[in-house]
Amino acid sequence: MLRAEDIVRFDDAPPPPGESPWVGAVEPSAQIAIVEADPRWPTEFAELERSIRHALGDRALSVSHVGSTSVPDLPAKPVIDIDLIVADSSDESAYVGPLEEAGFVLRVREPWWYEHRCLVLADPRCNLHVFSPDSAEVARHAIFRDWLRANPQDRDLYRDAKLEAADAATRAGEHVMQYNARKQRVIREIYYRAFRAAGLPA
Repeated sequence: MLRAEDIVRFDDAPPPPGESPWVGAVEPSAQIAIVEADPRWPTEFAELERSIRHALGDRALSVSHVGSTSVPDLPAKPVIDIDLIVADSSDESAYVGPLEEAGFVLRVREPWWYEHRCLVLADPRCNLHVFSPDSAEVARHAIFRDWLRANPQDRDLYRDAKLEAADAATRAGEHVMQYNARKQRVIREIYYRAFRAAGLPA
């Protein structure tokens, strides 16, 4: 059962020694291109949701549009982020095969972090994040998305942080993980405001 204290507690621990989240020879992307909000993104999500549900049927317990492309008027990397909830994300045999048949490719496996898996699709570009029910990370994604949709000041603050982080990371020749780290302080500030507004123990 998901508890309030789980939602507000971030897990920033690195991978266990000798472990890598990347499947195969994949490495983090060095392409950090932030573009203006595209009105087609919700339609692309709807098409992706239909494809995912067709592939998995009742095994897809929830399919949610998250991340920057889910927030109107927010510039973003042109990649649709989706949270997929299945009965047990550690049981890859239950969902990876059907999703691969639909064109997705498994890129990330993190048993130590909420049993997270990530599959990607090339067209339209998509990161499909797979979690089990009652995942704190899924709850946080929804809180962050809904807060930015309802609070344009924080949406614009996040926009500025994203653009600054992308510019700095590109000039430094960094990967997307360093880009994410550069904007983390602002993300956490926004999260804590959203937590307090929701009555969570931030």
